Amino acid sequence: MQQELESLAALASKGDKNAFGTLIRAHEACLYRIAKTVVHSDEDCADAIQEAVLKAYRSIRSLREPKYFKTWLIRILINECRTLLRKKKKTVPFAELQHTPTESDDYGHIEMIDIVNHLEEDLQVVVTLFYIEDLPLKEIAELLDQPVGTIKSRLYRARCTLAKLLHIHNGGKKDLMI
Repeated sequence: MQQELESLAALASKGDKNAFGTLIRAHEACLYRIAKTVVHSDEDCADAIQEAVLKAYRSIRSLREPKYFKTWLIRILINECRTLLRKKKKTVPFAELQHTPTESDDYGHIEMIDIVNHLEEDLQVVVTLFYIEDLPLKEIAELLDQPVGTIKSRLYRARCTLAKLLHIHNGGKKDLMI
């Protein structure tokens, strides 16, 4: 699967529109999860993803290494999310929509997402990229333009905070493990 995506990225970087579309569809769930972690509302997720895909399409020929397409695309998306948040800081949000369960969600997963959403934004992003998207520390560091040590310390802080939140959320029981 990884080699197939890599060859699609190589084709897309040479101007193949169908290959680009296939790549975007292959990564849409990942893009949504990351955008949701940063901006929280579905409308903002859609705006950030749309803008990120458009920017990626316009600059696909600048992709130097096809095997890093996903990392490249995530970096564009995170930048778009941050731009959107900066613009929204100037307005007062009326109401934030929370994650609504779908048929494929299980309640444990929904509770974990809800708890992760209580973390600071920089910790949420690192937790999502590391645990949900399964990216290695080095790639996360490159994506966020941070040293690997900073990413490790954010993960540590996030684990400590999550342990406390899970302890409180679980009514003081210590049967949940991170």
